[in-house]
Amino acid sequence: MHIHETNPKKTLITVLVFALIILAGFLTVKKPKFRYKKTLAETVGMLEKKEGCFKPWQLVDVLSKVNNKVVLIDIRNKFEYGQGHIPGSENISAYDLTKDKNIKHLEELKNNGMTVVLYGNDQLQANGPCVWYRMVGFDNVKVLMGGYEYYKKHKDNLEATKNLDDYIKEIPRYDFAKVASSKGEVKTENKPKKAKIKVRRRKKTAVAAGGC
Repeated sequence: MHIHETNPKKTLITVLVFALIILAGFLTVKKPKFRYKKTLAETVGMLEKKEGCFKPWQLVDVLSKVNNKVVLIDIRNKFEYGQGHIPGSENISAYDLTKDKNIKHLEELKNNGMTVVLYGNDQLQANGPCVWYRMVGFDNVKVLMGGYEYYKKHKDNLEATKNLDDYIKEIPRYDFAKVASSKGEVKTENKPKKAKIKVRRRKKTAVAAGGC
């Protein structure tokens, strides 16, 4: 005989307890903190079309307080920020961008119709955080093209950058064109030749003892 045939009450209690455990599990499971509202492809496409980009020459109105609807956020660490930053910018390290207090801060800025511009040392440093914010629904977040280094280089005449498009400059690690033009020739360093060591044998003065 099966157990449920001999002890139906115990079987029912066991089933009820098991059901309650499962129900408690569903009720206590935490909902995900963030939900993606855009795909990665959609967000990257936005950057490619410059929809999520903020150009350096647009900083002129921000710095002169003509445009007071923009908040600049420096995502570098405190040391780098202390060494120099864009005037009026806030400092929130990239590692702290997803903390509750900072998410709440960005939600308040979004609700108030503010545009948030992220920047790092270069544009690539801020691209990742900008893409992530966009994917979770912060469509008011943009990335500063060129980053802080580009701003620092042109800060005395930001207006002039309006006709430039040199925000990202890639420096090749190797000169492949030079290598290709060498036609397979491999140059080696000319090392000085080592002098040959002459071994002088000493003449035997006496016959060795023993032997036949």
